[in-house]
Amino acid sequence: MNQSASRMKKVLFLLFVVINFACQKMPKPAEDLFEFHGSTMGTTYTVKIVKTSTSNEELLKAEVDKTLKKVNKLMSTYDPESELSRFNRSEGQSWYPVSAETKRVLEVALMVGQQSGGALDITVGPLVNLWGFGPVKRKESVPSAKELAAAMEMVGLSQLKLKADPPAVWKEKKGIYCDLSAVAKGYGVNAVAERLASLGVTSYMVEVGGEVRAAGLRPDGQRWRIGVAVPDGSQQVSRVIEIGDMSMATSGDYQNYFEKDGKRYSHTIDPIRGRPIEHTLASVTVLHPDCAIADAWATALNVLGPDKGMALAEEMKLAVLFIVRESAGFVERQSCAMANYIKE
Repeated sequence: MNQSASRMKKVLFLLFVVINFACQKMPKPAEDLFEFHGSTMGTTYTVKIVKTSTSNEELLKAEVDKTLKKVNKLMSTYDPESELSRFNRSEGQSWYPVSAETKRVLEVALMVGQQSGGALDITVGPLVNLWGFGPVKRKESVPSAKELAAAMEMVGLSQLKLKADPPAVWKEKKGIYCDLSAVAKGYGVNAVAERLASLGVTSYMVEVGGEVRAAGLRPDGQRWRIGVAVPDGSQQVSRVIEIGDMSMATSGDYQNYFEKDGKRYSHTIDPIRGRPIEHTLASVTVLHPDCAIADAWATALNVLGPDKGMALAEEMKLAVLFIVRESAGFVERQSCAMANYIKE
């Protein structure tokens, strides 16, 4: 996974902290809740589980760690022996076998990529690396026109094909480099949630690098509530969202960037232009039952910007919250589908 993006998501953890303390005091004691943390995918995770008479915290944490370790081993761009890294090194022009897990992430990425008109493009890896936001380290500088043109030759969803049985992916030529960071953490959240459910856990909140999925009720009998931060690094909560049995993901541009000659360059790359985004959309929050899909749409809408992004969100009936920079400060915009989740 793109750890530069992961570090940004780690800082954005406060976008998604469960803000029981900010909304209301929980009448039941903390002993009714398991909470544990760890490191994964170049970022951190938090899991909260409502206890039952059969809960085994040690077992549950071990299963969470095992699940996340597997996802990272499949989809990391920082692990040279991950399944994704080995595919990225392959010659192309042949079907490359992949796991069912990687196939699912690729399916989500290609689906959202097509629905967004290419705003989400997992072949953007060469551009991410060129601009200095990937595992390939380079000096913070603006690439030359020649470098950009060469990288753009390797970018485009049409250069990938996927088949389901047996799971395999095809790339048109050597040098195609996929970056799944816009989907993989959301998939990791799904995988943990599904593993917890298989172990009989019915009420939980899972967060990985800022992506969240919740189910059931908190110990006080209320739905899980998640805070969305003001996108200025102040760690102030802008909005409370009652997600219920849903997933939530945010993409933002205000933490991971570099400046050159007085201009700021975001880590979020527009794959159509080959350059960092330049619009006024500071953060995008998306709700969806599937966290991988929420994760993918958060990036796609962030690339599209405040106007095109909101128009597409309404067309797709997505529940989204935008925070936009304006001269007077930050302004919130929300889709019609988000209204049921916003808590004043």
